[in-house]
Order: sequence, then C-alpha cells, then structure tokens
Amino acid sequence: MVKKVTSTKRDREKAKQSKREEKQKKKEERLNNGSRSFEEMLAYVDENGVLHSTPQEKPREEIDASEIAVSVSKQEVMEDPLPFTGQIDHFNESRGYGFVKDAENGEKYFFHISSAPDNIAEGDIVTFEIERGTRGMNAVRISIINK
Repeated sequence: MVKKVTSTKRDREKAKQSKREEKQKKKEERLNNGSRSFEEMLAYVDENGVLHSTPQEKPREEIDASEIAVSVSKQEVMEDPLPFTGQIDHFNESRGYGFVKDAENGEKYFFHISSAPDNIAEGDIVTFEIERGTRGMNAVRISIINK
C-alpha cells in the first residue's frame, strides 16, 4: 500500500528536520569556539552563599575567636526528693499492685508489690517517693509509718 502523506505529517517532518539542523549548527559552533578558559569556569561564593562570576571586592569580616562566649548551661543540682506521706487506698494482694493516696493533694499513685514492704495492707499510713514510669508517676520505696 501507498503511504498517505498529509499536511500535518509533512509539517511534523519539517519541524523535526529543522530541529536536527539547528542542533547540528550549535554542535559545530561549540567545536569551532573551543572549550572555555579556566577563569570562565570559576565561580566565587560570598559570605551569604551567593555565587558570582567575579571575586567580591569587600573582604570578609574577621572574627576574633576569643570573643566568642562558649559555656555549659547551668543545670540545677537535683536534690533527693522528699518522701511524701499518704495512705494505701487500694491494694490487690493476689495481683501484686495497689494505689497510694497522697495526703497533701489527694493524688493517687500506682505501686507494685516489689517496691512495698511484705506486710502492707489497705489503710496503712506510709511514706513514699515518686518516679516517672511508662504510664505515669509511680510510688516507689514505700515504708509503713504505723498500722
């Protein structure tokens, strides 16, 4: 069969041909001019990080290293936390946990049997310290004041 040549096909082929010719001209021009000199390839960076083709006139500011203040931040000395007083609000002996109710603010703190004495029972008045656990504040180092 004979190919049909339409005007749009002809136009596309002409455009492709002209692009090829332009590309070839640019290539020949580049080869004839040779490579750029080393100075043309250099780029200069100023103190703000901006690239320039010529070196900057004004020199950078010199900073005296002795003027820079380097210090360690002051951390408060952690003193031993004062023991809180409270009452055993709930204690489940079979499961080994309970809650201590703080006498000052009424806050309840979870405790595990491992941080309490063996003879602890509900209603005992105790002293304890608190530590951050995975689920909040826990009562630790529990000691019984009186039964």
